[in-house]
Amino acid sequence: MKPASLKAAKSTAADSEKIPRNARQSRERIMAAIRVAAIAEFSENGLKGTSTQAIAARAGLTKPQLHYYIKGKEELYEELLMSVISDWKGMFDASAADPGKVLGGYIRSKIHLAFDKPEVSRIFTREVLDGGRNLEKFWPDSRKHTREKVNIIKGWIARGLMKPVDPYTLLMSIWAMTQFYADSALQVQQLIKPAQADWMPDRDTLVKELTTLILRGCGIKPS
Repeated sequence: MKPASLKAAKSTAADSEKIPRNARQSRERIMAAIRVAAIAEFSENGLKGTSTQAIAARAGLTKPQLHYYIKGKEELYEELLMSVISDWKGMFDASAADPGKVLGGYIRSKIHLAFDKPEVSRIFTREVLDGGRNLEKFWPDSRKHTREKVNIIKGWIARGLMKPVDPYTLLMSIWAMTQFYADSALQVQQLIKPAQADWMPDRDTLVKELTTLILRGCGIKPS
């Protein structure tokens, strides 16, 4: 089922073509403002603690204006939640035979997403901490993709391409180390550069260090 929010209410492609170009552009700008506002509110307060009034105010709209564009906060929340899940799906390049290349690319992609979309990552993390009631549709597909990664790692181990490590521990360690820079950005800044607000470490240096740490732990020589 496709989320109903952030879509022109039940409009068809033909209907869209009939709307003047400047009107479509105006709608797109408003929808973008709503999305930015919703990301900020949901990442700070979660679904339960966010009101449509707060989203409207942050987007520069009245509440009635907001409801002209979206049905409700639940549909909007689901769309944003699924967007980060969609971003994660294609990061593990199973087509490559070299475990160092695959794991290095995976770490790089995860770090870049943590730096580029930290608030969206926090929406997912907050949802998990709140019990994950809105993730029921996500878990079956997530288990499937995780098993595929696990089987690939087991294949590398069987062929002697890396040390025998627990694949689940390896994957979850990568998730923890990379997502930490999104979910705990304030902690990173306060512990390393407390006098520089919004400071974050250099992402390329971080990718290199985390990749070296993970690959050496797997008995793989970093390239």
